[in-house]
Amino acid sequence: MITAVVAFLALGAVAGVLAGLLGVGGGLVLVAALAWLLPALGIPQEAAMHAALASSLASIVLTAAASARAHSMRGSVMWPTVAWMVPGLLLGGWLGSGIAVRIDDSVLRYIVAGYCFLAALQLMLGGSRKGAAGDAAPPPQGARMTVAGTVIGAVSAVVGIGGGSMTVPLLVWRGIAPVRAVGTSSACGVAIGLASAVGYALHAPPGALPSHALGYVYLPAAAGVAAASVLAAPYGTRLAHRLHGDTLKRVFALFLVVVGSSLLLGA
Repeated sequence: MITAVVAFLALGAVAGVLAGLLGVGGGLVLVAALAWLLPALGIPQEAAMHAALASSLASIVLTAAASARAHSMRGSVMWPTVAWMVPGLLLGGWLGSGIAVRIDDSVLRYIVAGYCFLAALQLMLGGSRKGAAGDAAPPPQGARMTVAGTVIGAVSAVVGIGGGSMTVPLLVWRGIAPVRAVGTSSACGVAIGLASAVGYALHAPPGALPSHALGYVYLPAAAGVAAASVLAAPYGTRLAHRLHGDTLKRVFALFLVVVGSSLLLGA
């Protein structure tokens, strides 16, 4: 159990830095690592992927909150945009988790692996992201952002992420500077994680996991990852404000290819 706790803390530190730095990828790394680790802790193989997704999303609530707080202190969270997106994110997260619990473990692995490859392609081909108007661009608002939030929330719940790989490109496409897009995405991740984790807890069949769980949320994993990620997220935020991230994004894209491949091997 001590080894498992250390592993959960290490995963949380990695996820926290990635959440603050790139606004993408921390959840995907968590899901893949937990899918391999949880069966060794007594989680049935047929429930491991669901537990990995649910535990990742539960931890994202605090990870994203820590990242959003750090970005907000630097003025890079567009709260009007967050307010328009949150209703859709909550609805999408709830619906997506309800769909995911009805999908077979092996199929979920293929879905998440495919998303890893798509996220890697996005990172490799995206180049430098520059908003059309940068910091002067007005925060995107309106019903379209709510609809977008619903889609982002649903997809995020199925693949176990905080939505940064969709929210950040959407906001940059709307003319927002990348660092503001990442900060706003972090705040949106709180709503995604909360709605999705509650969904995985309540949609799960009785006795889905043997012990220490709420539905599919394996509490030791969620708590350990969250504790470390909260401490690590501000460091990722600082790096996001200092580094030119193109090289880092491409390296991480290759890492996501490895993550996706590991999930396919597990399937």
